[in-house]
Amino acid sequence: MEVINERLLYPSYEIIGGEKFMSPAANLTHSDIIGRIYLFIGNYLMEKKCGYVYPDDVDVHFADGSLYKPDLVVILKSNEKILAGRKAIYCAPDMVVEVLSHSTLKKDITIKKDTYEAQGVREYWIIDPWAKSVTVYLLRDGKYFLDEIYKLFDDKELELLDDDEKAEVKTEVPVSILECLTIPLEFVFSWGY
Repeated sequence: MEVINERLLYPSYEIIGGEKFMSPAANLTHSDIIGRIYLFIGNYLMEKKCGYVYPDDVDVHFADGSLYKPDLVVILKSNEKILAGRKAIYCAPDMVVEVLSHSTLKKDITIKKDTYEAQGVREYWIIDPWAKSVTVYLLRDGKYFLDEIYKLFDDKELELLDDDEKAEVKTEVPVSILECLTIPLEFVFSWGY
């Protein structure tokens, strides 16, 4: 029996600036990072019954005609009307997460960031798997402001910091749209179980 890869039959794509771009499949590190964040946020949302989280390959349609497939989206219960019968998302999710890859890096930090800002995504995370960092942008008065860059330091990097710098190191990333939820960087960038 021949196995058919559905991704070949129905390739994934995005529409950015009116142009169609094929979306490559994520590598394992990328998927692991998204899976961990999905678990953490998903457990919180289920417990509080306050929203939805969707990983990879979900269509997000914006008013400007763009079609994006963010790595992870969060939609609060108060915004669930944008779920359009649970077939796709029409309008701005409350939060978007993108994990950088060599093929998407430029779009994630420029065009996509600008679109998410213009369309009203309240919180945008850009995750750099090589630097083990999470850059968080928050929307205020229609503009993104850099909230913080959270970095997981290894022991050697920590040794190079002075006491004041060590005191400033943050080990958890707060999810601003979800009250009292923080995600440990060590959990985000762990490999395997």
